[in-house]
Amino acid sequence: MENVEIRKFVAQDRDWLAAEHRESYARAEGFDSSFGVLVASILDDFLDQHDPTCERGWIACQEGQRLGSIFCVKLDDQTAKLRLFLLTEKARGKGLGQRMLAQCMGFAQAQGYSEMKLWTHESHRAAGALYAKNGWQLMSSEPVVSFGQPLIEQHWEITL
Repeated sequence: MENVEIRKFVAQDRDWLAAEHRESYARAEGFDSSFGVLVASILDDFLDQHDPTCERGWIACQEGQRLGSIFCVKLDDQTAKLRLFLLTEKARGKGLGQRMLAQCMGFAQAQGYSEMKLWTHESHRAAGALYAKNGWQLMSSEPVVSFGQPLIEQHWEITL
């Protein structure tokens, strides 16, 4: 994608990002309103409590239009967690996800984290393929009912 900027997440992105997650997952996977509540809570916690020296969020934009997000948050001194990785439908399949993942992983490594973890669902096949391509390992997979849907929850890790 041409002329795409990946910039730091700011408070003014919060409402868009919460709505984009809520609407995208409701449309694509039938998630109920509890998903939007969870995302809003994660964003509020990040805005209120994140440590900018070792945690960051990014928003991809093109000509003022937001296209996606990715976050790196601290789990412990050695481990970062990848969160809220999302691309709008028009931004998918064009290499932007790879750029955003590299940005997030590079930040984590530069901050001294030795590993990263993430949680997702098996239905996010393109994301899973991207993680695998970048050296992430699928650590566990289990059936759950979340957000009003039967899902296969996955946990991924990578050593940086």
